[in-house]
Amino acid sequence: MSGRGESDSRETAARAVIAAERARVQRRTLTVVVISQVLGGAGLAAGVTVGALLVQDVLGSMSLAGVAAALLTLGSALTAFLVGRVTQRLGRRIGLGLGFAAGGVGAIGVVVAATTALVPILFLSLFVYGAGTATNLQARYAGTDLATPARRGSAISVAMVSTTLGAVAGPNLVEPLGAFATGLGLPALAGPFLLAAVAYLAAGTAFLVLLRPDPFLLARRLDAELAQLEVEQTAAEQVGSKQVSPTTVPRPRPGVGAYVGAAVMVVTQIAMVAVMTMTPVHMRAHHHGLGEVGLVIGIHIAAMYLPSLVTGVLVDRIGRTPMAIAAGVTLLLAGVTGALAPADSLGLLILALALLGLGWNFGLIAGTALVVDHTVPANRARTQGTLDVLIALAGAGAGVMSGVVMAGVGYGALSIAGGVLALLLIPVLLWARRVTPRRALS
Repeated sequence: MSGRGESDSRETAARAVIAAERARVQRRTLTVVVISQVLGGAGLAAGVTVGALLVQDVLGSMSLAGVAAALLTLGSALTAFLVGRVTQRLGRRIGLGLGFAAGGVGAIGVVVAATTALVPILFLSLFVYGAGTATNLQARYAGTDLATPARRGSAISVAMVSTTLGAVAGPNLVEPLGAFATGLGLPALAGPFLLAAVAYLAAGTAFLVLLRPDPFLLARRLDAELAQLEVEQTAAEQVGSKQVSPTTVPRPRPGVGAYVGAAVMVVTQIAMVAVMTMTPVHMRAHHHGLGEVGLVIGIHIAAMYLPSLVTGVLVDRIGRTPMAIAAGVTLLLAGVTGALAPADSLGLLILALALLGLGWNFGLIAGTALVVDHTVPANRARTQGTLDVLIALAGAGAGVMSGVVMAGVGYGALSIAGGVLALLLIPVLLWARRVTPRRALS
């Protein structure tokens, strides 16, 4: 009995050491994520605010303005895939650092293309610039690697809310940055991309230099140590039992909840991107200035990220599925408001875009938590990257079709279509909850 007691004491001490190391590095990780996300938010704001306007100016066509969002999200899709693979092998530090660096290079290319009016360079640069958007989203996972299950929603929210400062400031700097660019002899719409280049490169540097130890690699090692402790405990309890060789353990697969989470994020992304992309075009067609466009998009981005601290707590406390349902309802309200808002009503456009951002926020955090809940370190980064590819491709399709739909039937019909699509989440979630164990989709 004394041997058994000593074994239990050693196991308890080992678990305490692992928990302490996890908590210590988690605090440092969240600090680095906050720094990088403030910078990354400033970088992504340029494409959101003036990307469609820049393409419209260069191509001279409203119906093709959605190409900007399509190229951004296609670049985002490729980057999400690559960052997921690189992270699975080399860790978050390398994957996220290189992703942000690519986004910065793309932003520089957009400035060059805007100056020369060379369409091939513009399209290629927007595609590469999309790497920053994907990396900015992938960074939310870095905060969850070492978080306990009961704190995952809150960890995601810390990463997202940190994006708010840069993401909100960016659109509201459109006019000053435009004036700055004009002073340099560049087109006014190139100004926000100058900021994006600096912001993305700085965010990448922050990850490469400061994210040590790497949270993903550490989580994988600590989980392996915990698994070894469980094997040793079982061996001590069952005389003659054999330790299972790691080579005999089948490669784990993501749980069904991961795919449900992906569905939530894909649908909310489509609804949000389609309406958001065409809002600046709709506003400029009705004689709103760049300052008003920047204000509306700035508030929209604030609603995408600023509520995250509250949303994360709600996702942890009342559950993933209820918050995903709230996302569908909120996006429907956004669509109805946008459709009914007179074109000259700045206040109603602000309300519609704020609801649009809030609904996206609910869906992204609830969906992300489901993905993390139903993956393990052995498949987590790879799965996260693959699912973010689907999200990006959904956004790309929404960006392309948004311009076509708006040119054909108008902004109001586009807004309603986005809201109705989001509402379809509710029956899907309720069906999934019936056919899945209750705890899996809590």
